[in-house]
Parts: sequence; C-alpha cells; structure tokens
Amino acid sequence: MCALKIRPGILEIAPYIGGESHLPGVADAMKLSSNESALGPSPKAREAYLASASALHRYPDGQASALRQAIGKRFGLDADRIVCGNGSDDLLTLLARAYAGPEDEILYSEHGFLLFPILAHSVGAVPIAVPEKNVTADVDDFLARVTPRTRIVFLANPNNPTGSYLNGDQLRRLREGLPSDVLLVIDAAYAEFVTETDYTPGMDLVDAGENVVMTRTFSKIFALSALRLGWAYCPALIADVLNRLRAPFNVVGPAQAAGVASLEDVAFFDQAKAHNTKWRAWLSEALEGIGLQVYPSVANFLLVRFPEDSSRNAEAANRLLNERGIIPRKVASYGLPNCLRITIGKEEEMRAVAAALSDLMD
Repeated sequence: MCALKIRPGILEIAPYIGGESHLPGVADAMKLSSNESALGPSPKAREAYLASASALHRYPDGQASALRQAIGKRFGLDADRIVCGNGSDDLLTLLARAYAGPEDEILYSEHGFLLFPILAHSVGAVPIAVPEKNVTADVDDFLARVTPRTRIVFLANPNNPTGSYLNGDQLRRLREGLPSDVLLVIDAAYAEFVTETDYTPGMDLVDAGENVVMTRTFSKIFALSALRLGWAYCPALIADVLNRLRAPFNVVGPAQAAGVASLEDVAFFDQAKAHNTKWRAWLSEALEGIGLQVYPSVANFLLVRFPEDSSRNAEAANRLLNERGIIPRKVASYGLPNCLRITIGKEEEMRAVAAALSDLMD
C-alpha cells in the first residue's frame, strides 16, 4: 500500500469534464457544448500565430509585456496591474493557492462554474455553495454566509451555465458588504458578449479597493480556446503575489502574438458580437415559441429547461439532438438535471437546433 500522503481535499474533487466534442458515426458534428465562438478566431490572430512558428526555439517573453500593453490599451487599464496566464483558470488556481488553505471557506453561487469547488478542495478549503434566486446569484445570500473563515468569494459574472448576471450596483453592494480580508474574484469570461448598459465587468471595483480581482479570457469571443490564454486585473499587491506564484513562462509565444492581434482586430470583434446578439435572440424566441422555458442570457449560450415527462425531458432532447448531429451540454452536474445549455453557433446550427426541438415538442 502506498505510504505517500495526499493533501486534504484532493480526493474529494470530482474531476472537471468539458463538453463533449464527438458523436459516434458523425463525421462533422455541430458542437454546441463548450461555448466556443461561432465565427472562430480573427484572421489576423491566425496569421500572427502562424508567423510565430519561426521562433519556436525561443523562450517567450516571461512578462507577456506586449500582450499586457495591448490589453491595457484596449480596455483602458494599467498594464502593470495585469497578469497573464495559461487560461483564466490558471489565474483562478493561483488566487486560491495564494489566499485560501485548509479549513478556510470559499463561497461560490449554487449553479456557478464547476471549477470553483474544485479549487477549494485543491487547497484544503471548504467550498460553500450559495443558493441562487431565479438561477441568479443573490447578494444577500452571499453576505449572509460570510463567516470569519471565509477567505474568497468566487463569482462568475455573467454566470455559466445560467447566462444570468449581477448589475453594477449589485456588484458594488456585494463588495461593500464583504470584510476587507475577503477576496472577491469576479470571473468575467463572457463580459464581451454583454449588451446591457447596467453591466460592469468589474474593473471599477478593482480600482476602488484592495480586495477585488477581475479575470478575463481569450477563449470565448476572441476564440483562442486552444491557446489557453487569460488575464487578471488586480490591485498592485495582488498582481505582485500572482507574479511570484506563476510559472516563469506561463504564456507561450504564439498565444501572446495571437492575443495581441485579436485585440487589434476590432472589426472582427464587432462582427462576432453582433452575430451572437442576433442569433441568441433568434434562438431564444424560437424555443419559447414551441413552449420551452429559456432563461434570459447575456452570454453566448442559452440555458433551456424541458418538461418533466420522459418523452420531452432533457435526456430525450439530448438524444434527439445527438441523432441530428448536434451536441449540447448536459448540466446535471451544475444542479440543473432537466436543462441543457446550448452554445450560440452559426446560423445553420441554430436553425437545426430549433427544428429538432420543435419536432420534440410537436
């Protein structure tokens, strides 16, 4: 028997499983399970990625200087307080390591990103799921569950898989209600898809104090999921902590080059956002029109609730969609067993989803 000791919490982790990518016997399935951008990456980002191939024998810039400057320029932020990572999950992991440990508590919303409880267990902390109201995070419930052991509040805003969000006033009330020794981490992975005027990704909250971090990703609207590229905007002291913890060359050179090019291609960004806005509204209206419950979403996916009867429930819907070559995301692991999450894809994919589910409900 192995004598090695495993740190507390590790064996309590249910490994994260991403959305399915393939269907047996289907050569070109419509993958709508991972919230990937419908239009793919900017052509300029692809060109920058390919151009970087000649320098694969060189270490990348360990400070990601050009990328941080480009992010700062695009979003009006201090580049010195931006930390880049191997996906935003890399940075979320470092924050958990830095600010929580055994017997501490980490709060997250009931239907929030599955990575949050994994991170809590990974550092020996206790994950606390805070109940939502109408599949939306509730500020009062968060504040009511803060104890002297609370170290981090993780909040995905917009939230995955629900598509809901807290507005700027609600976020500020949450921050103001937290003790100064509790870190609020706003995971704004889907921020670029939001069109609501009362939304804030969280930069203003970071600037207003010392205990708020905002994380972002290039995996969603910028469509660089395969390159694993994310960033965090932090108070100076937290940026210093992350830079001490992160791996020396945690962002590869081709990813940095593609990230800079993506930020500079504003026209393609606008096209991707407009496509998502149009087809999110279209699919929501189409599915509501056949009697399905569609939760309001500000992201690039819809959460759809199905009837309880076995011929029309989420399992039946998933089977039918699979038979039509369509892969949605089952979300029972998020506590939503009779729902499916459907990524906003290309026009033909959205029409195929609507037609299949219309047949289900007919």
